[in-house]
Amino acid sequence: MIPIIEFCASNMHHGTDAVMKKLESNPEYDVIEYGCLGNCGECYLFPFAIVNGEIVAAPTADELYEAIIANIKEYQKQFDFDLDID
Repeated sequence: MIPIIEFCASNMHHGTDAVMKKLESNPEYDVIEYGCLGNCGECYLFPFAIVNGEIVAAPTADELYEAIIANIKEYQKQFDFDLDID
């Protein structure tokens, strides 16, 4: 199963737009941008994304990228997927 990574357009002021573009360059991921994910409290406070239905958040956009990759690797271990993760 390809990891699904969802971003909120309203959260881009935290720098998540760069994270989203970086992840979009990997064809092993399904990256989706929505106008709203319904997590307004998180959206206002810090960078976040939803990875395979689970909120992943971090203090900075760079740390969010690392947290997303870690989440995908953990997901991969659980389901024994062989994905090319940078």
